[in-house]
Amino acid sequence: MDLKDIKAIIDLMKKNSISEFELEKGQEFKIRLKRATGPGGGAVGDEGAIPAYVPVVASSAPVPASPVAAPQAAQVTAVNEVEIKSPMIGTFYRAPSPESAPYVEVGTEVNPDTVVCIIEAMKVMNEIKAEMRGVITAVLVDNAKPVEFGQPLFKVRPL
Repeated sequence: MDLKDIKAIIDLMKKNSISEFELEKGQEFKIRLKRATGPGGGAVGDEGAIPAYVPVVASSAPVPASPVAAPQAAQVTAVNEVEIKSPMIGTFYRAPSPESAPYVEVGTEVNPDTVVCIIEAMKVMNEIKAEMRGVITAVLVDNAKPVEFGQPLFKVRPL
């Protein structure tokens, strides 16, 4: 796929108000575009200008079989559960310190502002919030283990 094709996809996204696009050709090529949005939900930029797009995954080399995540860290799964996914690469911590209790356990009710874990990236501790209302049904990563972008961290049953 060349730049001309990508620009055509971006134009179609803009014309049809599509905020996210993903294309996969076997295991050799994957591309994912997400339209940047402003505070009101509209596209960033002036009319007539190309809106801001973030290529999440673009590769012509073989890509591992792991699923590509939605940037807002949630994707619907079977039995009406949602996965909270890692928004970055780093080290996963369930608690604010080794002596502290975990932020959440299976059965914990969460709301959009509930901190569910910390991901350390480049010596910066990033609090990850649930971004939804629900009940934690599974913890999918062990404490102090490395995580990849888009890796499922928790499963949540929405309320």
